[in-house]
Parts: sequence; C-alpha cells; structure tokens
Amino acid sequence: MHKPSAEIPDRPAGAPRPQAEPAAGTCIRRGVCRVLFAFDVGFSIDLEEAQRRTSTEIHRGRFTHRRRAPYYFDYQPPPLRVIHSTDAVTVGSHRTDTTVEYVLYDFGAVVINFAIPLAAPFHELLALSNQLYNHVGLAEQARLVLHTLLKPIEPAIRKPAVSDLAEDYCIYEIAEVTPAQDAAGLLEANRELIARTLRAEIGPLSSQEVEEALACRIAFSPDDLAIIDWNAALLLDSEPEDVRSVLEFANVELLELRHLDDRLDRVLNHAYETMQRRWLGFSSGSGRADLGRIARLQMDSALLFEGVNNTLKLLGDQYLARVYRLASQRFHLQDWDTSILRKLQTIESIYEKLADRHSNRRMEVLEWIIIVLIALSIALPFLPGFGST
Repeated sequence: MHKPSAEIPDRPAGAPRPQAEPAAGTCIRRGVCRVLFAFDVGFSIDLEEAQRRTSTEIHRGRFTHRRRAPYYFDYQPPPLRVIHSTDAVTVGSHRTDTTVEYVLYDFGAVVINFAIPLAAPFHELLALSNQLYNHVGLAEQARLVLHTLLKPIEPAIRKPAVSDLAEDYCIYEIAEVTPAQDAAGLLEANRELIARTLRAEIGPLSSQEVEEALACRIAFSPDDLAIIDWNAALLLDSEPEDVRSVLEFANVELLELRHLDDRLDRVLNHAYETMQRRWLGFSSGSGRADLGRIARLQMDSALLFEGVNNTLKLLGDQYLARVYRLASQRFHLQDWDTSILRKLQTIESIYEKLADRHSNRRMEVLEWIIIVLIALSIALPFLPGFGST
C-alpha cells in the first residue's frame, strides 16, 4: 500500500543535513522501464502445444550467462516468450512501446511485460514511478492483452481459469548516463531520489527509510549495480537480461504463492466443513467421495507448490543465486512458503482424521454384521420347523 509521507521534524543542531535534490545535469542516455504484470491462468500450460498454436515471434527463455556458470543453471522447462503488437499506453509524459512481451510458464503463470523507453533527466524517474503506481490504464491494458493472447493457446492450458489476483512490478534498466559515471558514484549522488523512486514516494524519506530501501543491492563488477525493493528494482547495467529474468521469476513466484495460499484457505474451509458434518452425523454424501475431493485438492496444491519452487534451478551461478535470495527477501517468499507448508500439513491432518473416521465407521458396520450373523446362527436352530426333514 502507498503510505502518506510523514512530516519531517525540525533538524536538531548538529544533525546531518538532508540530502539535496540531485543535480539536473545527470541524464539517462539509454534506458528502459519494464512494467510487469503476472497472472495465474490455469493449473498448468503445455508449452510445446502453446508454441505450436502461436504464430507470432517466439523463443524459449533461457539465461544468456554473461558470467561463467555451469550449463545446468537454467529454467526447467524454460518458459515460452512471445512478442506481440499492442496499443501504446500513455504514462505521464511517457508512452509504452507498441509491442509487448508475454512469458508463459509451465505451472500456469503468464507475465505481460510492457516497455517504456527512457531518455530523460535522471530525476524524472521519481515522477514516472509515482505515475506508474497503481496505474489503472496499464492494469486494464494488461488484462486485455492477456485475454487476447490466451484465445489461441487455450487448448494448451489445463484447467484454464484466470485468477483475479495479479502481481505487478517495475524494473528500471539504466544502460548509460551522461555525464558518464560508475554505478557506485551514481548511487551515492542520488541515494534519496533512488529510494523514493523504488518506493514511489512523493515526499521526503527519513535516513532510516532510505537505508532500508537501498539495503538489498548487489554488484558483479564496478560497472553494474542492482538495487531490489518490494515495489521496484533499479538495474544500472548495460546487459541486465539475466538479472531481469530472475526478478521476473521471483515476482511470478510471489503471485503463485499468493494464489496457492488463497486456494489452500478454500481447501481448508471445505475440509473443515466436511469434518464437522461427518462428526455431527449431518452428511448424507459418501465419505469416500469427500475424501476423494479433499485428496485431489491436496494433490493439486502440492504439485503446484513443487512446480513453482523447482522451475528455476539455482545451481552454479552464485551471482544470480544471490540476486534471487535478495528478491526472495524483499518479497518475503520464505514466509509464504512456511505458511503454505503449514496449511498443507493441516489439510493432511484433517484428511487423516476423516480417513480414520471413515475406516472406523466401516469397521463398526462390519462388526455389527458379524454380530447379527452370529446371533442368527444361534437363533435359527430354535426356530420352529428349522432343520426338520
């Protein structure tokens, strides 16, 4: 949520002076702002079938490995990337490209990627970030593009259903600035501006908030820098493709974990209501059918959880693995994982209780049948005419 800026108290004597606005002379000579919208569209996607049904420009999203890394660090399977033409969207003084990239993941997620070319004074990033925050026009265009692009590939989607949940994220990619300076120098000269841009905050930030916004940063060489926050990331890099792909995947993972958490809440409610009905004896349905429904929901959830967590193989490329860890920290992915695992265990416990209850009732019925048969075998010889020739 966007928080209103707090009033800044008078500066105590001897306290450091707040950072002034950055010099207007720093300009972005070459850059682009990527606005990502992630959606869940079904249980899974057959990427090979989707590729056969797509007529526009496509490629499989593998890492370029600018740094040395083993061959096994990659997506498994790699997502399908498709370029498609669309209408441009106006965002303040900027406009998106007339082409959009959408990315299909085999676990049922789609990312719509808008690109906004950047060639402007560096301080204008702040205005752009505020215009992009909860931009209704872009969100509506993303859903329009999504539904248009899903029509030809719908047969490749298992259990198609577009979720109401969506996860957006901005990535500012700065390849070159004038006058030329290294990444560390650009950060030092624009700390508060960058922090406010990442947080989409109009007003000033405290020194503690600035440090927090800039805390998750990483560099591979003196010429590049990645600063990752919960709302946006800034990449000072001439070749940001691999880092962008990791951030894109982390954002998709956050969406899928939110979607799965919401799904598990519904499964828990269904399982709990079933257990209550069975315990109180109000259920007229089949116990085996109830168990089957809960088991299917449990299995689908577990498969989706494993599919999301096992798609990106973070082995070998230590730099990208650290980028992913920073993104996971910002998105609190570990907390989502813990919550989901706890709910899966709770569903397993409810399932076991229902299965035990169903098994006990079946044993009780069998015991009563045996008792009745024994009683009949004892009583029949004493009945008139029984056994007479």
